[in-house]
Amino acid sequence: MDVVEIGSAALPMGAVVPVKPLGALAMIDEGELDWKIIALSVADPLANEIHDLEHLEAKCPEVISGIREWFRWYKTPDGKPLNSFGFEGRALPRAKANEVISVAFDHWRELRFGKSKHSGLWTKKVSTWTDGL
Repeated sequence: MDVVEIGSAALPMGAVVPVKPLGALAMIDEGELDWKIIALSVADPLANEIHDLEHLEAKCPEVISGIREWFRWYKTPDGKPLNSFGFEGRALPRAKANEVISVAFDHWRELRFGKSKHSGLWTKKVSTWTDGL
């Protein structure tokens, strides 16, 4: 799972800042699911106006398609194929992003405390992660 912060300020890669999730993209990278959480820094000037994907589309209509296309193409210079997306490429709403974050956190906690039932936690196939979403 990666968080794509879409605010107006440039943040260093790996920065830890409070954000609010707006939605999620289900990127398929070499047959495996790689969630992209679309989020906005709570300190961004638009944070009081943008609360979900509908607000984002109204204020900044090209952001979601720009993120999707960047992730679709970004590995091709290395000779890798285009990435694809689950859910017909649609960005999923904030509730689904929160669900993805919650599931990922539960898996991390199980792994962290040695309670993981899945030895292949990081290589789960797409159908396993998308069941029930």
